[in-house]
Parts: sequence; structure tokens; C-alpha cells
Amino acid sequence: MSVKANKHARELLLKEYRGVLSTHSKAMPGFPFGSVVPYCLDALGRPLILISRIAQHTHNLQKDPKCSLLVGERDAEDVQAVGRVTVLAEARALDEPADIEAAAERYYRFFPESQGYHNAHDFDFWVLEPVRYRFIGGFGAIHWLDDVALANPFAGGAEASMVKHMNDDHGKAIAHYVELAGLPDKAPAELAGIDAEGMHLRIGHSLYWLAFPRRCSTPKEAREALVVLAQAQSWPVAEAVSGTEG
Repeated sequence: MSVKANKHARELLLKEYRGVLSTHSKAMPGFPFGSVVPYCLDALGRPLILISRIAQHTHNLQKDPKCSLLVGERDAEDVQAVGRVTVLAEARALDEPADIEAAAERYYRFFPESQGYHNAHDFDFWVLEPVRYRFIGGFGAIHWLDDVALANPFAGGAEASMVKHMNDDHGKAIAHYVELAGLPDKAPAELAGIDAEGMHLRIGHSLYWLAFPRRCSTPKEAREALVVLAQAQSWPVAEAVSGTEG
């Protein structure tokens, strides 16, 4: 199995934050039903969604939890020449208070506007537990993958603390990340999340994932990576990943 393909598929899921959720139609048996949903990845690297109890896709999942999430590179001129990944999954509604609290804490940082309608309406968090992935990296680069998800070593208090510290005390560093990466500066950027391989910045309603030069497994390593990037004159190339394609 290709280590590189796994990494590329995971990076695509990290970089994007919306996809097409396909469920089995309850109203029209035998037909797939597609709907656009925002998502972020949870502590185990699985897609986390927040959906209304009255939505058609929710009724479909309650009847049959088998589904897929199709994610493709944004703003592509030729959609067949760029990366896309389909996550085949079993959907599960979160019902334990601790799981819901952890999901809300991370999801609200990515989509702060969702907190209002989550509190005011009947929305629930669902996790898509991957069964297999179909990744297409462009013409001829096609793979079935099993080991794409990577647990976030900072999920929970460590991530929340680092994000708050950067947003409260290091606005200039965040602005520097935006400039280095060539991101739009139409609104002040904020850090939304940190994972082993990079960080998420939120600019207005848009999210951008920026890769660290190397994978980080401890908060100390993540902080060191943030400092290096704050002092860099250009965005460092991420270290190579060993593995064979195919």
C-alpha cells in the first residue's frame, strides 16, 4: 500500500472542509441522495459533521448508516486532473456527553457560526467511521486505501491551549503565515486547529490548512514548528515521505 498516497489523501481531507455526502434515499429507495456538508476531522482523523434532525440525509442515515463523502480540490479548472477522495463510511450519531462536548469544542473553532444554529435548532454531531478510501491524485494515480486517518496527538486541551495562545498573543506570527503561504488577507486570520502535520487558519468564512516542515508528535515539537515558520522567509518544503506509489 502506498504511504505517499495515504498522505496525499489525508492532506486533501485536511485542506478541504466541505464535501458531498451521499446517503441511501429513504424517500426514493434504490437511489443515492447527495448533499453538501461542511466537515472537520475529529481526534481520530475521521470526518465530523453537524446535521439537522429534519434534514433528508439525516433520515437516510438513520435508516441506513452506510454512506460516502466525496471531497475534491477547491477552485479546480479541470476537476479530472486534480485530487479527490471518496470516504466510504458508516455514520454514527454522537450521544455520549463527553464525545459531544469534544466534538463541539473543535467544530466551533472551524465553524463558529454553527454554534448559533446548533443551540437554536435540532442539530446533532455525527462521525463518519471510514471503511475504505478511494483516492484519485490525477490522471492514472488511482488507489484504494485503508490507512488514511491519523489520530491528532493534540486533540483536546493541548490543541485548545495552543490555539488560544497563538490567537491571543501572536497575531503578527499568524499574519506572517498568511503572507508566506500567499493566502488572501481580506480579513484577519485566526488559528483554528493544529494536528500532527500542520495547522488550520480561518480567514473570514474560509479555512486553509498549511503543512508543517515535518510531522510533530508533541506540543513542544508543534510550538517549535510554529516558531520556525514565524521566522521563515519562505514556506519550507515538507520532508519527503518514503513509500511506493501503486
